[in-house]
Amino acid sequence: MRDERVLAYCNLFAVLGSIPKLLELDENARKLVQNKKLSIGFSVKDGPCGTLAFDDGRVEMREGTKGCSIKLYFSSCTKFNGMIDGTATPMPVSGFHHLGFLLGAFTKLTDILSSYLRPTPEKLEDKDFFEKSTVLMLNVIGNAVVQIGNNDKVGMFSASNIVDGDILFGIGDDIAIGIRAKDHVLSIMKEAPEVSFSEMRFASLTVARDLFDGKINAVAAVGEGKVRICGMISQIDNINRILDRVSLYLA
Repeated sequence: MRDERVLAYCNLFAVLGSIPKLLELDENARKLVQNKKLSIGFSVKDGPCGTLAFDDGRVEMREGTKGCSIKLYFSSCTKFNGMIDGTATPMPVSGFHHLGFLLGAFTKLTDILSSYLRPTPEKLEDKDFFEKSTVLMLNVIGNAVVQIGNNDKVGMFSASNIVDGDILFGIGDDIAIGIRAKDHVLSIMKEAPEVSFSEMRFASLTVARDLFDGKINAVAAVGEGKVRICGMISQIDNINRILDRVSLYLA
């Protein structure tokens, strides 16, 4: 069963946490926050706590809400998840004078994000959009693996069996992120690790997209050479077990 608390961690650090990559990929999204220097803090009771800090077209996600310009408080993980689903409207508990940014530029930014993460078939026919959407999905899924491995009971069991080391998670030879395992706790690496203990590479953007969308079977894709795995196979095996949980939270 899906845990609302784990979903809240995925929504904050994987979904909203992909906004930095979105700004790298999409010029229109970047323009929305150009010349903006402020931060939005999200504090969820019995759940995650993090801040999106904007600085002239760039943004970083960090843990905690210390020093944030606008603070949004949610009395439960379910209510925070409702904001992500569009069924609940948040109100700030501080930084009311920044409400215009929250309801204006930030809302437009999340709309662009949603268009990439939940694209229509017609939009995916555009090659540029398809590539950006798939790269963004890679980042979302990588961050979700980290959150599920650190917070979901089943995911934590798999993480407890992962030996320390960096795992490369990529598409082709040029697109990659990393997942670092240390003391059975996972963390995301924005770039490919310099030295990886194991690797999982999708042969192309099309293969990656088909796997993300559940159109092809991962085991069959490995057998057909569409997905390459190498290195410490036990790491990949346990990461795959966590990957199986991602669709439960980000379907």
